[in-house]
Parts: sequence; structure tokens; C-alpha cells
Amino acid sequence: MLAGGVGAARFLRGLARHTEPRDLTIIGNTADDEEFFGLHVSPDLDTVLYTLAGRAEPRRGWGLRGDTFACLRALGRLGAPTWFALGDRDLATHLVRTAWLRAGRPLSAVTAHLARRLGVRARLLPMTDDRVRTFVHAGGRRLPFQDYLVRRRARGRVARIEIAGAARARPAPGVLPALGRAEAIVIAPSNPLVSIGPMLAIPRLRRALERRRARAAAISPLVGGRPLKGPLDRMLRGLGHEVSPRGIARLYRGLVGTFVLDRTDTVWAPRVEALGLRVVLADTVMETPAHAARLAAAVLRALGEGPA
Repeated sequence: MLAGGVGAARFLRGLARHTEPRDLTIIGNTADDEEFFGLHVSPDLDTVLYTLAGRAEPRRGWGLRGDTFACLRALGRLGAPTWFALGDRDLATHLVRTAWLRAGRPLSAVTAHLARRLGVRARLLPMTDDRVRTFVHAGGRRLPFQDYLVRRRARGRVARIEIAGAARARPAPGVLPALGRAEAIVIAPSNPLVSIGPMLAIPRLRRALERRRARAAAISPLVGGRPLKGPLDRMLRGLGHEVSPRGIARLYRGLVGTFVLDRTDTVWAPRVEALGLRVVLADTVMETPAHAARLAAAVLRALGEGPA
């Protein structure tokens, strides 16, 4: 599975019910990674990690369940910026990651260590060990992604999305073999521009997916023309893309053979099929783990790997 953050994590809750953990590999986006207070934070990897460990905050979708923010409040009293909310127990993850990275260990090894310590049996891989960063050009500024999304609340018309470093980046160890051997490949209902897009901007990773497109499916992150979370519709519009399932399908054309639409968007099925994709209709809104499990079962069935 190619995964962003919250949307991918919700789908993973269901996918885990139909997959042996040792058979599941998640490739996570790292272009959102940022440094806060000298610590390397990997928001998408951590959201997936905490979800698979059963420790994620269900209401927010990010962070640890029941976490407190005493350290953040103390930082604020000292005049430090506190717009990116780091919980007290969440800080332990970032402290360990940063210490290991500074000791010369690659992000993939650090991620594997964290997963083991949290009892996660599925395999979580960063897309690359190289530094790749997403910048959003909006309102006449070049903004690091977290600054654009969290600090500025996605304000301003998006003129360009820059994935710096992707052209030279190498897939992390294990990524290409996982894609090559996979019985089924699923692109989560994540933002295709800033969550999945950075992975697809890595040339060798993109080519590996192109070779396996017959075994790959993408889930539309739009329902009724709107994203369930985040500014995807505004980003698509700003970049001149059609804000519709067909607009999303065009971004994945040549990379997947199957496209999963919410039943609300049935009218778009013929227009997506005209792009050469097989359409599967399902209920894609995942309000509960049971909803996520039904969606995962439908996707796996479509790829010939799910329950009958």
C-alpha cells in the first residue's frame, strides 16, 4: 500500500482485518517531514505507525491517544512557536528518531526499529532514505508543506507544488522488491498531489508501479466533489486540474488498472472508464473501522485477493 497520513491510516484499520501482518507492506510519504525544535518529525509515517500499533488518537486522526501537551505549553511560555502540536509522549518518538539519524542510521532502519518497539508486525517503509521535501507555492510564497497546511491553514491560491530532491532520490531498501512481488497494490485515498505525488516523483518507484499497474488499484479521495479532509479540492483547482473523480483518475492513469469510486459518484464511472481504467463502486467513507474493513474487502476482491 502507498500511504499518506490520516486517510491512509483509516483505510489501514480495515485492510489489517483482511491481511496477515507479515504479508502487508506500507510505503509511506516522507516529503512532509520537517524539523521542529531540532527534532526530525515524520508526520505521515507516525500516523500510520500509531494506527497500526492501536495507539492513534481516533478523533483527530493524528498523534497518540490520550497524549498531553505540557511541553508544548512550556515552549509557548518561553516564546517558541507552537503552531505544530507535538504531544508529550509523541516527543519520545521524535527524540529517538533524531538521535538515531544523527548517529548515521538511515530513516528506513529507524522506522523499522520504532515499529518493532511499538509491536507493529506489518512492514512500514519510508519511500526513500534521501531527503525529499514538498514546497507549496501559494500566495506568492514558497512554503514548506507543514507551514502551508498547518500554520497557514492552506490559505492562498496554489500555483505550484514542488517536490524538491525527488528526481535524484532512490527508493528505500525493500520498496522496489515489495512492489515487484506484491499480489495486490493499493494506493490509499490520500491526497494524490502531496501525499502520493512525492512517491510518484521518484523515478524508479514510479517505473516499478507502472510495471505492476494491472495489479494496482487507487481509491478516490473525493466524495461528491469534495475531499473528506484537507484542501485537495482547492489544490486541484489552483493547479488547473478537474475537481472530480475523473481529474483524480487522470493523475493515476498508466499507474493503476482499477479505480475505486464512492457510490455517490456513480455518474462518473463511464467517464473514468473512458480513460482505460476499470471502475469499482464502493462505500468509501470510513466513519468506523467496520466501514474501513468493508471498503478494504471490496478493493481486495477487485484485485482478486479478497474474501469472496
